[in-house]
Amino acid sequence: MPISKCYIHEQVADSKIAAEIISRFDFSCETVQDAKQVYKKILEAKDPVKKGKETLFLTKNKGAFVRNCPGTRKYLCCGYKILHIGTYCYMDCSYCILQAYFHPPVLQYYVNHDDLLPELFTLLSQKNISRIGTGEFTDSLIWDQLTDLSGILVPKFAEQSHAVLELKTKTASIEKLEFLDHNKKTIVSWSLNTEKIIATEERNTSSLHHRLAAAAKCQSWGYPLAFHFDPMVIYDNSIKDYKEVIDFLFSYILPENIVWISLGTFRFMPGLKPIVQKRFADSKIIYGEFITGLDSKMRYFKPLRINFYEKIISHIIKFAPKMLIYFCMEDQEVWRKTMGFEPSEHGGLPHMLDQAAILHCGLG
Repeated sequence: MPISKCYIHEQVADSKIAAEIISRFDFSCETVQDAKQVYKKILEAKDPVKKGKETLFLTKNKGAFVRNCPGTRKYLCCGYKILHIGTYCYMDCSYCILQAYFHPPVLQYYVNHDDLLPELFTLLSQKNISRIGTGEFTDSLIWDQLTDLSGILVPKFAEQSHAVLELKTKTASIEKLEFLDHNKKTIVSWSLNTEKIIATEERNTSSLHHRLAAAAKCQSWGYPLAFHFDPMVIYDNSIKDYKEVIDFLFSYILPENIVWISLGTFRFMPGLKPIVQKRFADSKIIYGEFITGLDSKMRYFKPLRINFYEKIISHIIKFAPKMLIYFCMEDQEVWRKTMGFEPSEHGGLPHMLDQAAILHCGLG
């Protein structure tokens, strides 16, 4: 992890977890009394977004660790829960909403696990099915380079049968997962994109080959897998390119080892556009045929999305006719015109995903 500066909040200065992380650096970690001191330093940089990716702030999460996914009004939500372990990541994707979501964005890791674990154990003690992930506001596996978090979470989920953990990543950092007792209660998932988008819009991420090679290793270790084609970018010959990614995926992975595949086209808050223009001057992704969606985000015209989805779905089904494919934040009309049904006909999207987790992960 390319960290150039480390700060630690005085409230957690005596944390053993923080000490273990700091011991991995060859430079000291500066103690601060207030997070604003860190934010000020980042905002003074020529490129605050880049500076935030190189600055590690070890601090305390003063809010809830287990949260409901915020979702988007007017579009169908999957009912996911978030385990809020930290924010941001060192990878640099042009489309990353976190560039505009946090002010300023900074690589934060919450070391107060004495608060995190009881909250998580309360969730795991419940008898209802839960799907929870650590990859909403950060990348799940970047922290394995500095911490033993996966070594704590994966065995803990393995001890119960009502919840599944999803670790979502764009890396190939899977080494610490190999010998963990997972009991199929941890899904390891990858965000996938075309070679063109990875090369031009996803700086410092693992290549498509390395992501899928890592997925194949996790498959050999018995982990259930998932894949997220999100955001898919529409450009000349993009359908051909995404079909090639699908071909590549199924050359590595058996369909029966995939719990679900999600699809979502590029969408963004208007505030992201000037950031992309400044930080990724050669990027063309913000200049597509967009309209303002019901959630005030810029989205491709619905007919474009529907046509695009139809072709991608039909290609996935060639390899995996029974695969659970779902959309991240689309409406009933898109489901009906591309899938031939609406989730409400099958108990709702959360129920569909719960059933897939029951089938592949042995929940019940």
